Amino acid sequence: MATLHEISDPADPRLTDYRDLRDVQMRKHLEAENGLFLAEGEKVVRRAVEAGFTPRSFLMAPRWLDGLADVLATTEAPCFVMSEALAEEVTGFHVHRGALASLERLPLPSVDEVLDGARSVLVLEDIIDHTNVGAILRSGAALGFDAVLLAPRCADPLYRRSIKVAMGAVFTMPWTRLPDWYDALPSLSARGFTTVALTLTEDATPVEDAVAGLDRVALVLGSEGHGLSPRWEQSADRRAIIPMREGIDSLNVAAATAVACYVTARR
Repeated sequence: MATLHEISDPADPRLTDYRDLRDVQMRKHLEAENGLFLAEGEKVVRRAVEAGFTPRSFLMAPRWLDGLADVLATTEAPCFVMSEALAEEVTGFHVHRGALASLERLPLPSVDEVLDGARSVLVLEDIIDHTNVGAILRSGAALGFDAVLLAPRCADPLYRRSIKVAMGAVFTMPWTRLPDWYDALPSLSARGFTTVALTLTEDATPVEDAVAGLDRVALVLGSEGHGLSPRWEQSADRRAIIPMREGIDSLNVAAATAVACYVTARR
């Protein structure tokens, strides 16, 4: 069972994993160097532990101890208990969900492992906003997609903000990073997937038509600003658009993903 430690000093060195959560660059460095990630909120903490991630420690206000008692009973990781005001001093923001956990990252699976048995896949190129990545994984999981592949420069699905928006879907949806950006889409085609790029090119067809009757589909989505790179746009098997009212040419990438996933799931 987790050992409870009452904390009264926000400078306590045992709280390093939880410091300055708003500093994205510092957090990237700290989490990569120590092989950890943070989960926020009772539901997300519970889902992370249930998914098999090993807790390093917990940080929570006293009122959350009962709600997570069963989770704390399964581990020997320390649980740091402090007031919400002190937690805000440590983390740099109001921890309104009351509970945080620091967990060990697992090695990323190979592309082969992630695609084993998959029929519907999302492929993300250079989507750098953590909120968008979390929302995309959540939509994919909710709408029956089997896996997500990320280009090397995509935001981290295990960053705290991504996990929070995804409501823990990052723990159950198989995902990994692509080792090769340049030939990523031809490689998927060679594996039997039809790659369908969401784009505004002149030869793009409505997404309903682009995915109709396909067995294995990989929906390809590009960055928030410029969309897909010319390389990915041209190397996709098909190009598709989401038809919309005149004067509106695009949706936020997370919203576009949800629409395209819904259509593709009903192909």
